[in-house]
Amino acid sequence: MVVPHHPAGARLARHRLAGELADVVPPILLADLIAVLAELVGNAVRHARPLPGGVVRVAWRLRPSAHGVLVQLGVTDGGGASTAPRLRTANADAADGRGLHIVAGLATRWGVERDGMGQRVWAEFDPVPTPLPDLVPAG
Repeated sequence: MVVPHHPAGARLARHRLAGELADVVPPILLADLIAVLAELVGNAVRHARPLPGGVVRVAWRLRPSAHGVLVQLGVTDGGGASTAPRLRTANADAADGRGLHIVAGLATRWGVERDGMGQRVWAEFDPVPTPLPDLVPAG
């Protein structure tokens, strides 16, 4: 699907994803997918040029696996700065700079593909959750 290269594009993408996958994936996974898609579209709007027509392309793909459904999200834009999107270190009082940390924390893996026309940032969600390390009490 294509959405406007505008903050409203993230809302449109979230609603469409939620509507199409609500009966396909577990609710907790759907919440993660919606959060990551919002971050990826938001980043495209803030940091990249639009594709021709003033849009951003949004796609998702589901593939069956032995353990459930593997989901891949992708957002394609016209590209931005000379460097690919990357994790940044944000100060505690910074207003931005945490979006890809959210993506990295929720997705199994993510990456960037660039070509002469733009870039595609993708995030993949395995059907079997990766075990979290044991939590140690603070203090």
